[in-house]
Amino acid sequence: MCEDHRALFAEPTGRRAALGILGASLVTALGACAAPQSAAPAPAPAPQNTPPATAPHGRPALPAALAGGHSTASSPRPPSALRRPGNKHLRRGFIPDFKLPPVQNGLAPVLTKIDTKQPVVFLTIDDGVTRSPEMVRLMAEYDYPASIFLTRNFVQADPGFFKQFAAQGSLVENHTVSHNINMVTQLGYQQQLAEITGMQDYAQQHYGRRPTLFRPPGGAYSTAMRQAVAAAGMKAIVTWETKSNVGRMDYQYGNSLRPGDIVLMHFRPEFAADLAAFRTAQLAAGLEVVLLEDYLGVV
Repeated sequence: MCEDHRALFAEPTGRRAALGILGASLVTALGACAAPQSAAPAPAPAPQNTPPATAPHGRPALPAALAGGHSTASSPRPPSALRRPGNKHLRRGFIPDFKLPPVQNGLAPVLTKIDTKQPVVFLTIDDGVTRSPEMVRLMAEYDYPASIFLTRNFVQADPGFFKQFAAQGSLVENHTVSHNINMVTQLGYQQQLAEITGMQDYAQQHYGRRPTLFRPPGGAYSTAMRQAVAAAGMKAIVTWETKSNVGRMDYQYGNSLRPGDIVLMHFRPEFAADLAAFRTAQLAAGLEVVLLEDYLGVV
């Protein structure tokens, strides 16, 4: 009890008055005496060196905000988490296990499939005869990069249309000036070279890059063509073993997509159906669409 309240009990009063004064005094005294004690801050707990939580196998556990309830080992990342193809880096950090053969004896190598064990597939789209906003929308919606083999005479009416695919991360490659499917048998070396270099110059002018890959019209090639491709400064001739055509998949080997397949499509009226067939096969095979030039290192 505080000292200034003890004097109250020294005054002569009646029993009832004394009891009343005593009760009031006790309440006041307790409040006055307790106030300084409650104002003092409680001591802070001593810091403790708590070891971080660990996940199985002794690895530090991710905070809940980072873990997000998903296992990165078993759950694929959503498309928004993948690297965009436009930055010219391989998606999901694939490290190529295939090395592009060099030009030897003046002959460009020929690729029909990439020998890889990684779950990747390569989409290629040819010609450029048909153009529609739906094509651009679908490629963006599916987040697909593609090697686009264009023919000058087919695209020169609207070369800017294909810049939209380049903005998404696809690359324009060489499919000759005129798309002569008999050029192997009808044209000599110099004529083939002119067909190839003519498209090289056109691509450079309109898309700001000289193509590094060549696709023969119809797929046929010869020694003279391999020489012309190499002389034009390109790295390889690219053909295919799988294509998406008239809304269905056609396989030269097997009945499903395989890792490393190079898939052929065209800019045709049935583009949406062909792309849907490819997407169904791609997802069923558990493969990811990767830009061929990225994988070959010829961007």
